[in-house]
Amino acid sequence: MSKKTATVRARIEPGLKKETERILDQLGLNTTEAIRIFFKQIKLQRGLPFEMKIPNETTHQAIIEAKERKDVKEFEAIEELFEDLDI
Repeated sequence: MSKKTATVRARIEPGLKKETERILDQLGLNTTEAIRIFFKQIKLQRGLPFEMKIPNETTHQAIIEAKERKDVKEFEAIEELFEDLDI
């Protein structure tokens, strides 16, 4: 294994860092290990290890409405959901 001598520095929002580190901790990883895994996947995939694309206008609007919880229905039981969907 080669020596780990390169440094990666990035500025991110403190809240994003804190929440991400909390999740990584639950996975048994630290930030350095997660970045190393991410870089290795980029190398193996020869690109980002996930699809990235700009959503169309319909999807973009749905994302905004979901974040704003616009027209969100809640159900107490699965049967109520099925009834609402008429299935």
